Amino acid sequence: MKCLSESRALVAIILFILGMGTLLPWNFFTTAFAYFNDRLNTTMSNGTESGQTDPYMFNNMCVLISQLPLLLFTLLNSFLYQHIAEKIRIVGSMVFILLLFILTAALVKVKMEQDLFYNVTMTTIWFINMFGAVLQGSLFGLVGKLPQRYSSFFMSGQAVAGIFSAVAMLISQISEVDNENAALGYFVTPCAATLLTLCCYLLLPHLKFARDHLEDGPGNKEDTKKEGIQKESVTLVKVKLSEPAYGPNCSGQSNSKTADIREKQEEQYEEKSPVLAVLKKIWVMALCVTCVFMVTLSVFPAITVLVQPDALFTGIWADIFTALCCFLVFNVMDWIGRSVTSVVQWPSKESRLFPILVVARLIFIPAFMLCNIPSHRLSGVFKHEFAYILVMSLFAMTNGYFACLCMSYAPQLVRPKDAETTGALMTFFLALGLSLGAALSFVLKMLI
Repeated sequence: MKCLSESRALVAIILFILGMGTLLPWNFFTTAFAYFNDRLNTTMSNGTESGQTDPYMFNNMCVLISQLPLLLFTLLNSFLYQHIAEKIRIVGSMVFILLLFILTAALVKVKMEQDLFYNVTMTTIWFINMFGAVLQGSLFGLVGKLPQRYSSFFMSGQAVAGIFSAVAMLISQISEVDNENAALGYFVTPCAATLLTLCCYLLLPHLKFARDHLEDGPGNKEDTKKEGIQKESVTLVKVKLSEPAYGPNCSGQSNSKTADIREKQEEQYEEKSPVLAVLKKIWVMALCVTCVFMVTLSVFPAITVLVQPDALFTGIWADIFTALCCFLVFNVMDWIGRSVTSVVQWPSKESRLFPILVVARLIFIPAFMLCNIPSHRLSGVFKHEFAYILVMSLFAMTNGYFACLCMSYAPQLVRPKDAETTGALMTFFLALGLSLGAALSFVLKMLI
């Protein structure tokens, strides 16, 4: 019993690290935007006007190039995961992400032409998000096979990845480290984190609790099925022998027991449902997770980084206002929201109030646009810093809370056999929400 308890604790820790490992590399990559812009703007391209500060439109292109493979490969993963073994998808994705970050770190010290550096960086962004999409979808499928509360450990790990990147940005700004050395640290850290994540994943099958829930390999299916048929035969013989020799309800009891045993055996070995059949069962949660991330990405960080301090933050505090009150507050409160779901799950997955509350988060879009954004005409409504911090805290906490509930509720709506399909589909709709939010952010930015 003690060994099983220790196994559960280790599984929880490993899932936390796996969750952190899915998002930490990309979070650190985006933290180095100052480095990328610095290298791309050192020498203007031919024909660029002297007043232009971003000839490559790096920030906008980065959003576009990152969202396209994320959306495309989460969709492909929903249909192709049955043809590629889970271990190959997860281990392969981690290895390629590690190699890409080693390349990115090496390029920090390599001088090259701006156009070539831009093309290499965009290609790297594409492949990092491509493998990240496959990795995240596969891990959500794996987590869906475990009890519900383990989903919150995975989701909390993802939130902590954001906290680490925000703290790294804050330390970099306070210490006034140059962009090149800061970027080197940003790229080396994900290499170490990815190695740790890979080791944790390889350890997972050796833990009894995880093995009991996750073992369903296609190579063992036929042997397991034969063994189950043999067990069923033995059990049916025992039922027959244990029946009373006579009695008015003898035949009915026998048929009932036999039917129950056969039904359980059929449920255990039946095939996985088609993707569309699974989608019909989880479509509410799929749309909810899309809405959650669409609202979040529409304003964070495109709009939220434009908010400026009014009077309270001066001097060095004004310089770190965005890193502290935007990125760090968001990631900390997002983590708190995800962690709360391990204690409280309200509303329930059947409640009509759940989608209503998710849609109600749309109120945060005008709320941020009414904060202290100098170029916006209505920026004086929530001018004080504390108003912005309060809105950001509620915004981030609800993002983490509802996102985590969506991802943990969805596998409960299907059979255990369809948990992996559910994880892949939910990851696609999560990516769809990110893409829609990123597109909406361009529109909202034009309104300011």
